Amino acid sequence: MSRRFAAVDLGASSGRVMLADLSDGLELTEAHRFPNGPVRVAGRLYWDILGLYREILTGLRAAGPVSSIGVDSWAVDYGLLDESGALLGNPVHYRDDRTHGVAGRVAEAVGAAELYDVSGLQVLPFNTIYQLLADRLDQAATMLLVPDLIGYWLTGELGAEVTNASTTGLLDVRSRTWASPLIEQLGLPAGIFPPLRQPGEELGGLRREVAAEIGWSAPVRAVASHDTASAVAAVPASGPAFAYISCGTWSLAGVELPGPVLTPESRAANFTNEAGIDGTVRYLRNVMGLWLLQECLRAWPGADLGELLKAAAGERPFAAVVNPDEPVFLPPGDMPARIAAECRRTGQLPPSTPAAYVRCVLESLALGHRLAVRQAMELSGRDVEVVHLVGGGSRNELLCQLTADACGLPVVAGPAEATTFGNVLVQARAAGLVSDLAQMRALVAAAEPLRRYEPSGDGAAWAEAASRVF
Repeated sequence: MSRRFAAVDLGASSGRVMLADLSDGLELTEAHRFPNGPVRVAGRLYWDILGLYREILTGLRAAGPVSSIGVDSWAVDYGLLDESGALLGNPVHYRDDRTHGVAGRVAEAVGAAELYDVSGLQVLPFNTIYQLLADRLDQAATMLLVPDLIGYWLTGELGAEVTNASTTGLLDVRSRTWASPLIEQLGLPAGIFPPLRQPGEELGGLRREVAAEIGWSAPVRAVASHDTASAVAAVPASGPAFAYISCGTWSLAGVELPGPVLTPESRAANFTNEAGIDGTVRYLRNVMGLWLLQECLRAWPGADLGELLKAAAGERPFAAVVNPDEPVFLPPGDMPARIAAECRRTGQLPPSTPAAYVRCVLESLALGHRLAVRQAMELSGRDVEVVHLVGGGSRNELLCQLTADACGLPVVAGPAEATTFGNVLVQARAAGLVSDLAQMRALVAAAEPLRRYEPSGDGAAWAEAASRVF
């Protein structure tokens, strides 16, 4: 049997098709990488889903024959199919403003406490529950989250993988089934929600025309299709006393638990209970993440990130910080101008150079990580001895050190491709090559060089900086 697996990993700023070989340990090779981003048309922000699908086929063709294929992506966004299975329109981007005010109306109609007790989900304006209520569903027969939509196009099989379904706000956090009473109460058509799948289940083989286009065939398996669920599955931890930060466009910071935390305090802190593999709960909160830095770089054409990071390391600490989760930072646009306005609003002098802006962004993210990790520990009762920072942010040495300093805990950085590792290891386990979650994590730890950052600096200075913005 082949020990090669293909992972389709779609991120908010880029996508990739990765090839994993488990013949001797665990080795990853990039088959194809491609950009991803929003497209604005007539005032609405969309994903170019057909372009992404084309790039996926290009990547699978380059990867060559494998044992199976798995697909993961960001959460909450979806495509609607009509009765014939045709896509009704491009999926709307979660940063679009069509859901403005919807969350408040849902809270009034259902009750915020009641809603949290059912779904355990943090309130974010772009959650699927709010998007569906802002959408036209009169012609919709099926709602498919992005990885499930790609899986449908590859195989012709309809379904919803449970880790991603848990981000919709419409999954019962206890039973991990669609929350039918809530769906009915909201007036959403129950028939659009497809059967649920578990990570490792086989969707089916490739459609005949897909196999002909890429030159080979293999089954497609459900993985932990929310990219954070795959990333957490690949956290190279050796025991339970860890927090994680999956850091990319977003930072998802929290702890792994055996069950949900649904207390009033948890709801007030806006923590979410999302499904992980093997019945685990990803207890976490979203922090705005490297989106702030990405948008700053878009405002500085020709800027060299490596040089900016070196210069930022020498900037004066805590000259200015912001709350990275302020709603003003959510849409695309002139991020330096918004950071400057937020500094002035909080009585601080704005940064004056690109390097100073980078220092402000990274210290602000570290403060966001600090708050999320500390609250996750307090609200869950979980002891944490180390923070595992995975994803693209693990390559940012300054951010990793600042996070260790802010949290007052060691930070172990890596792997950068945690999502891909989690994707392929769920496939490998389904194929009988890996026994359990502990072995999956041990394989990742052996495959990737990890770097440890010890906390340093003045804890009182971090507390003072936090007091300015939280």
